[in-house]
Amino acid sequence: MAILDLDMARNSNSTAPPCHAHTAPASDQQRRLRQAECNKAGADADDPNHGHRPGAEEEEEEEEGEGEELLLKGVRHLCERRGITRLPARYVLPPSDRPAAPDHQRSSCPTIPVIDLARLRAPAERAAALAELDAACRDYGFFQVVGHGVGGRGMMMLDVARRFFDLPFGERARYMSPDIRAAVRYGTSFNQLNDGVLCWRDFLKLVCDDLDGVVPSWPDAPADLREVVSAYARSSRRLFRELMEAALEALGIGGPGAGEVLADCDAGSQMLMVNCFPACPEPDLTLGMPPHSDYGFLTILLQDEVNGLEVRHADRWVLVDPLPGSLVVNVGDHFEMYSNGRYKSVLHRVRVNSARSRISVASLHSLPPARVIGPAPELVDDVKNPRRYMDTDFATFIDYLSSAEGKHKSFLQTRRLLTS
Repeated sequence: MAILDLDMARNSNSTAPPCHAHTAPASDQQRRLRQAECNKAGADADDPNHGHRPGAEEEEEEEEGEGEELLLKGVRHLCERRGITRLPARYVLPPSDRPAAPDHQRSSCPTIPVIDLARLRAPAERAAALAELDAACRDYGFFQVVGHGVGGRGMMMLDVARRFFDLPFGERARYMSPDIRAAVRYGTSFNQLNDGVLCWRDFLKLVCDDLDGVVPSWPDAPADLREVVSAYARSSRRLFRELMEAALEALGIGGPGAGEVLADCDAGSQMLMVNCFPACPEPDLTLGMPPHSDYGFLTILLQDEVNGLEVRHADRWVLVDPLPGSLVVNVGDHFEMYSNGRYKSVLHRVRVNSARSRISVASLHSLPPARVIGPAPELVDDVKNPRRYMDTDFATFIDYLSSAEGKHKSFLQTRRLLTS
């Protein structure tokens, strides 16, 4: 969704291809970024194809000539500068990876479960609501939450996100960086310097582990961004804590075990991925985000009224229609491992459309990076529930990304144990 800085080095699986052996060092990447910014005005004025649609050979030469600009400046800038009517080749997926035509038989599609937090908070209804939460995490790995109390802050968050992406490119470009570990980063695709096929997405990544320390480094435009985003981040963290407490209870984990995990949640990691998926001239040839699972414990997704999120369920892609006032929550790889496979971290992707831009904000939550994650002892026994996953930590995930393609749920697959 969730959507994972899925070039992400902190909370989720990247779908980027393996790093090329000759990737430029960070200093060279930064030099090229600065050069691309300096050349913007001249490139706009001197574009030899301005005003007509180039032929195949001309288009190929054009894309080769401006490849660095496409990689570094993002989809939003591409649309603004060229007013494109056809998808550039670098964004076209192989036929086998393209989204199929939307399923118009909507009545036959299963719906994502809805959890009402008001029922979880009511003693007389809590047991039934916990059973619904447990079923949603087991059967779907996704659910929508209502009654969460984040509504007003969520609307303000979407508004300030939209205004950020409406800023002139120069304002946004101040936060572009090739460093995937940067606490504040504006970028595009997953890893635009290495991806074979680019994603139709731009993003603003904001690490929120220590808000008091990081907020001063966040963008200062729009003027209310820091105040609005920090308030939303705190609301999301409170919701994450409440949902984790309920999920642990639904799993039957209490006492010291639950207390330790909840303490880690309080001290854990949080990252906001503010996403913009511009209107796309040929949406059936590309994706805003390819199939992936999220790396952490839970992801909380805020989205506008434009649909696009699809979840893999029962061997089909299910479109998640935005329910007014709801937030979408999904289980991450960490939680699947901790639950010993009872809860499912499922594949999801983002479609784009030709008519409207889409804004979403994913708040990715996990335990502290140094915390070793493994199945909860309460959920493992030698007879019915043998251990299904190896222990893991953040360093193991980073090592994996540096040597292999983090596609689909491939990292989670490497942590699975063979059981009889």
